[in-house]
Amino acid sequence: MLNEPVSNVKGIGDKLQENFTEIGINTVEDLLFYFPNRYDIYEIKPLSELIHDDKVTIEGEVIGEPTLTFFGKKKSRLVVTLQVEHVVVKAVMFNRPFAKKQLQHGDTVTVTGKWNQHRLQITVSNYKKGQANSQAPIQPVYPQKGNVKNQQLKKIIRQAFLQYKNDIKEILPTSYLQEYKLPKRNEALFQMHFPTNNQTLKHARRRITYEEFLLFQLKMQWLRKRNREATQGNSQLFNQVNVDEFIKELPFTLTRAQLRSLKEILIDMRSSFHMNRLLQGDVGSGKTAVAAICLYASITAGKQGALMVPTEILAEQHYQSLKSLFTDRANVVLLTGSVKGKKRKEILELIKTNKADIIIGTHALIQEEVVFNNLGMAIVDEQHRFGVKQRRTLRDKGLNPDVLFMTATPIPRTLAITAFGDMDVSQIDEMPSGRKEVQTYWVKDNMLNRVLQFIQKEVDQGYQAYVICPLIEESDKLDIQNAVDLHQQLVSYFEPDIHVGLMHGRLHTTEKDEVMNKYANNELQVLVSTTVVEVGVNVPNATIMVIYDAERFGLSQLHQLRGRVGRGQVQSYCILLADPKSDVGKERMRIMTETTNGFELSEQDLQLRGPGDFFGKKQSGLPEFRVGDMVHDYRALETARNDAQEIIYANLLNNDKSYGNLKEMLNEEIEKGVTLD
Repeated sequence: MLNEPVSNVKGIGDKLQENFTEIGINTVEDLLFYFPNRYDIYEIKPLSELIHDDKVTIEGEVIGEPTLTFFGKKKSRLVVTLQVEHVVVKAVMFNRPFAKKQLQHGDTVTVTGKWNQHRLQITVSNYKKGQANSQAPIQPVYPQKGNVKNQQLKKIIRQAFLQYKNDIKEILPTSYLQEYKLPKRNEALFQMHFPTNNQTLKHARRRITYEEFLLFQLKMQWLRKRNREATQGNSQLFNQVNVDEFIKELPFTLTRAQLRSLKEILIDMRSSFHMNRLLQGDVGSGKTAVAAICLYASITAGKQGALMVPTEILAEQHYQSLKSLFTDRANVVLLTGSVKGKKRKEILELIKTNKADIIIGTHALIQEEVVFNNLGMAIVDEQHRFGVKQRRTLRDKGLNPDVLFMTATPIPRTLAITAFGDMDVSQIDEMPSGRKEVQTYWVKDNMLNRVLQFIQKEVDQGYQAYVICPLIEESDKLDIQNAVDLHQQLVSYFEPDIHVGLMHGRLHTTEKDEVMNKYANNELQVLVSTTVVEVGVNVPNATIMVIYDAERFGLSQLHQLRGRVGRGQVQSYCILLADPKSDVGKERMRIMTETTNGFELSEQDLQLRGPGDFFGKKQSGLPEFRVGDMVHDYRALETARNDAQEIIYANLLNNDKSYGNLKEMLNEEIEKGVTLD
């Protein structure tokens, strides 16, 4: 069986078993699924099929004598002229002068290296006299971890296939293999390690990718179904008349997108299953207003509502805005780490005795001492800032409350259906009327004086500016601006006419609050800060966002920072100070100046950065796949999701015998003690 210890494979002694344990290979299954991270291709293709800049292998005849030139200290360049399919190709070898004697006119030689289509030239990484038939055309290269060598791994994996090939059970019904033209599981696994050619490797990868995605999506859809069915009687019978009145009295008109999202959420709240919904909306699109209405609806149903946010500054801001919004309709309390002593005890008592209707706070809300009386609605703002366990703890505080996760980081569809496959998704894709688009400019460092003059001009008109930089203090490792130094520079430039504040994560909470209050009251006109202001802080009077070393940030983070300005009716500006060296950095700056739509930006960010780095935190709940890539394999991802929905909701795992092995594997992957029966 594949769950046997890896030591049962012939050829594995105590020392090798130790080495395998170090790299996470404990069972035979771990070994068979320890895939190469790349392949060296020695497959000889016609010149017409070679792709520029790819690593390729070609075979040709040496014509003429190779030319050798020396440069620098002991550096050399050898050019060998080859005839390949009646075409003259130059093979260039660096620092291998000895090859000149080995390669004579008329010799057949096989060379591997980087192909330059325009020059008909190959920069050789390795070469071999004679033809290439003696080795497999595609050689797997495994992740180099611990003391396990590549050749050793290949030998042991081949032995494992000899011993256990009959234990590799097919988990997909035959109908899937036929419809998608997928190889069988044992064939795909073997080809991943020992590919016959590029075509068989491609099909093997397709099969493993689909299998990974399907298993993950099945777990997501099963969880979603279980969550819906597990909680009966959680229906929040709110007072629709009161809710409508509350909406009418708001000091603004809701957009169509807000009304659509609100309707979806309220339907969930009335239903008998507990809500698990993600509310996506661009910076400034009005998610908080929707959240406030939902919290009020919960109060009219006789329940408590909780709003958990990642920072104390944001918690304080929500507290003030919701208090003014609800007036005497609800008792709103604030619970953060800064609330201590007698005041804390009083608030905890209000929560416990149901005298607090709406509780706003940071992760302090999920501590053991906080006991809710009747939590009906839990809202988590900027949900990707909280770990999966933190989000679950808040949900477990109540009797299966309805849960709404909110994010101002627009998540691409590809990621939303993967990381949040167990959720329903609402989207606010429309901005409130009257908002002007923030004009974004990319400038080089040598234009700093003009930027400072522009800040001066805006401040003279009564407005304010943010200046963001990546680090708090000087770092030897990175030559980038830091908040402390920059603050001193700007103080000497602007004082005494313009007051400059400093904000960063190492300040004590009371210090942060003091700085933000001064900035909000325009006692400070320029605020130098790290990205701690990225989330939530609302200063409508701020019209300029300057971001130093902007190439150091991802698109989504740049967009979040840009969202701190343009929150009033006045034209606002975002200035990216950057001198990127890489093509990706330059592309990022170009995209920022051309796109203000957060959802478009998130798609582009995903392409530039890849899925693993998108959320910036490993605890975001984003799965790591062995083979599948959510960006490049998004079609397979969507297909797997559709198939998983059909399998779960038609109960095929229990009703169709051909799904037996798939059900068994899924039960193994789902948390212990939980089955699909």
